[in-house]
Amino acid sequence: MDETLHAFAALLLLAVAASLLRVLRGPTRADRMMGAQLSATSGVGVLMLLAQATGQGAVLDVAVVLALLAAIAAVAFVKAASPDGAGDPEEEDAP
Repeated sequence: MDETLHAFAALLLLAVAASLLRVLRGPTRADRMMGAQLSATSGVGVLMLLAQATGQGAVLDVAVVLALLAAIAAVAFVKAASPDGAGDPEEEDAP
C-alpha cells in the first residue's frame, strides 16, 4: 500500500513541475498565479499522501498551513492586481 501512495505522490510531483513551468513562462500575471495555485494544491496532495504512507501526523499540519497560505496568496493577488483593490484583475477598466 505504501508503494502505491508513493507512486501517486510522484505523479503529483510531476504536476508541480508542470505548474512551475507555467509560473516561469507566464505569459500573464494571472497565468503565473494559477501555476502557483496548482503547485500549492499539488503540494498539499503530496504531503497528505506522504503523511498517510509514513504514519506521521505532523505532516498533515504542514499540509493545512500550505493550503491556508495558498488561499491567502490568491486573495492577495486579486487585491493587488485589481485597479481599485477590490475587484477582478481580468476585468477591463471602466472608461
